[in-house]
Order: sequence, then C-alpha cells, then structure tokens
Amino acid sequence: MHNKNNNKTQTYIQGLRQFSSSIPKTLRKHLRKGGYNYSNIVDNWTKIVSKKISDACYPIKVKMGREMRDGTLVLNVTHGKELEIEYEKNEIMDKINSFFGYRCISNITLKIIQNKIDKKNKALPKIKNFNTIKEKMDKISNENLKNSLNNLLKAYNEKSK
Repeated sequence: MHNKNNNKTQTYIQGLRQFSSSIPKTLRKHLRKGGYNYSNIVDNWTKIVSKKISDACYPIKVKMGREMRDGTLVLNVTHGKELEIEYEKNEIMDKINSFFGYRCISNITLKIIQNKIDKKNKALPKIKNFNTIKEKMDKISNENLKNSLNNLLKAYNEKSK
C-alpha cells in the first residue's frame, strides 16, 4: 500500500485504482448528465420507434432530470411531419421508457427542420482549368502521389459528368 500526495490522500493497493478515476473528466461529466441514455436512444432509435416515426424525426438531445429520471427528449422533425409526431409523443415516451425499464423520458420537445438535401443528386462543380492542374501535377516528383492525383482527377471528371 502506498499513498499518493496530490492534494488528495488516496490509498491504492498494488497500483490498482478505482475505475472512475481512470475515466477522463469530460466523459465522466457526460455520464453524470445521462449521455449513455442519449447514445442508447440514438443507437436503437429505429428499434424503439416504428419505421414511419424514425423516417420523420430523429433525436438530437436528451436533458436529464435529477437522478437520471424525468428527462426531456428533443427531436428534429422534418417539415410537414410535425403534426403526426405531435400525436405520437405519448407513444414515443412509452416505448423509450419501456426500453429502459424506468421513467427515463417524461417530456418531448419538437424542433422543425427543413427536408434533408439529397447529396446524391447534387452535381459536382466542373473544373475549368485542366491545363493548370496538369502543369502543377507534372512538377510533383513523387510518382505515387502523381498517380493518386491522376486517379482522383479521373474519378472527379467521371462523377461530374
């Protein structure tokens, strides 16, 4: 047994420490606030609520009350689906609370967002000065880098067509 004197007197046996002392302070702060509840809700969102509800909204924040009970869940809701989700609030709360086994969420707040932009349909901007890019690439002495940049340029050109 030895004592460690860093303004705190703690006794450790053979270098063993409490698990809580090995967790970084920032992570400890989130665990005390109920961050694991939020991560469980996000990870299992489609399992907890139906596919119809999960397509219309998703959780962005959980504000936990005292003793990790009676929290508030903040949902981002797509524009036009807010009325459906408003009617389903009690069902969502019931499903989340039954998932955790205790009254974890007692209130749901909705934030309305615009529809997500589909990035797949968005075209890439076209490159106008291929000659200047090729001149700069010819100055590169590393052949592997030059080949990689050529492959990137070819892939970009095919994607932007």
